[in-house]
Amino acid sequence: MISLAVFGDLMHGFGTVLDPMNLLWAVLGVTLGMLVGILPGIGPALTIALLLPITFNFSDPIGAFIMFAGIYYGAMYGGSTTSILINTPGESASVATAIEGHKMALKGRARAALATAAIGSFVAGTISTVLLTFVAKPIGNLASQFQATDYFAITLLAMVAVTALVGHSLVRGLLSLTVGLFIGLIGLDSLSGAQRYTFGTLRLLDGVDVVIVIVGLFAIGETLHVASKLRSTPDRPAVLEKGRLRTGYLNKSDWKRSWAPWLRGTALGFPFGAIPSGGAEVPTFLSYTIEKRRAKKAGRRHPDEFGDGAIEGVAGPEAANNASFSGVLVPLLTLGLPTSATAAVMLAAFQIFNVQPGPQLFEDQGTLVWTLIASLYIGNLILLIMNLPLIQIWVQVLKVPRPLLYAGILVFACLGVYSLSGSGYEVLMALLIGVVGFFMRKLDFPIAPVILGVILGPTMEEQFRRALVISNGDASVFFTRPLSLIIIVLTVLALFVPYLPRLVARVRGTQPTRDRLTFGEDD
Repeated sequence: MISLAVFGDLMHGFGTVLDPMNLLWAVLGVTLGMLVGILPGIGPALTIALLLPITFNFSDPIGAFIMFAGIYYGAMYGGSTTSILINTPGESASVATAIEGHKMALKGRARAALATAAIGSFVAGTISTVLLTFVAKPIGNLASQFQATDYFAITLLAMVAVTALVGHSLVRGLLSLTVGLFIGLIGLDSLSGAQRYTFGTLRLLDGVDVVIVIVGLFAIGETLHVASKLRSTPDRPAVLEKGRLRTGYLNKSDWKRSWAPWLRGTALGFPFGAIPSGGAEVPTFLSYTIEKRRAKKAGRRHPDEFGDGAIEGVAGPEAANNASFSGVLVPLLTLGLPTSATAAVMLAAFQIFNVQPGPQLFEDQGTLVWTLIASLYIGNLILLIMNLPLIQIWVQVLKVPRPLLYAGILVFACLGVYSLSGSGYEVLMALLIGVVGFFMRKLDFPIAPVILGVILGPTMEEQFRRALVISNGDASVFFTRPLSLIIIVLTVLALFVPYLPRLVARVRGTQPTRDRLTFGEDD
């Protein structure tokens, strides 16, 4: 019965997304995502942040989210193109792809690397979206039983887990989170109406718009950071050899070696995307490691091909990268919890339209949710159709002088902020936040905790105070409810996860291969 109901809702979503105008938004989203995401050093989070102000011109959120789904998929594949052709990953999750993909390009197999990345992304995206289709609503129904203490605990877990796992210093991550919490609390207190951290400035009574913070930290700060490293990145892409086919470019051996890594990468990406682990970097590197070990155990004729252009090292990680996005949408849609920086930007997009993801989302905004899920299928197919035949166009984007590209991004970001309210004050605020973000990146302070603090901080405070009101001020309520206690224990354990290599090595009596377990934050 549940499956039939879900199938009916999904068909209704397809009916909406296949409207000519909505289909146009899907194509536009994929194209924009590819064009911006293919730029060196720019990942999905920055791409969506840059284009976030556009959503203010939408009267209906459905078209906006169809476009954002396409932007995300396009930006993710754009990162793989950059990794393969110029060995400069647009996001941390594309680092594993760069290891083998660029070696394939240097050996004259760029098209094969791009093809296995595109087809693997399509396979993984489709399978993981099917999983999302059938697990999201049941999880939402389960989450509807949560109480205020549970929401406080799970929000705390999301913030602490991501903060602990991104960056190279737990202290710096917690400081970044503190900055985000501070910004999120600026303005009028929602219960008492008292001013908080406004410093007597009337402009701050409504707080700092989350869009300004996101555009400042990602679109401006990240672009400045990438531009500061222009001299250390390659200027020209690898030569793209001529292909015999307009699509495909995979021979029989390539297909045989790619299909299993696609499936294994999908199996890793979806569940890891759904937990607070910093995004897609974990499953992509796990996929790469698994494929490398399987190659050695199989005793392949050329086992040393890993590190010198093994196609499995592109197929598996790219599938894991794409599958993780559908996994990220599970906690985002059902609990309103972002488990990565990009998911946090997506949550801000929901809030622009006064839509609050969570247990009631499927009931209150059923059409929007099922149209968004249906658009994932459509966007994934459009991306596959567009990628390979148009690869020559994407390569030309890489040949545009970098200073002009990044200067254009900064101008576009400022225009986007100005379009929000027509206020030069907000543009100056975004520029100031961007400069702060630039120095945070230079000093190795992670950005993702700031965004999580800004977005989740007010929600966490609201649930905390609501729980105390219900319990008449008894703080033990957070520990007497079993589910809340379990989540709080997991939150404490999350602080120790980065030190697992050191602890495991100490137990085994060996030297740790890594001093601290860290993951990327820009996927």
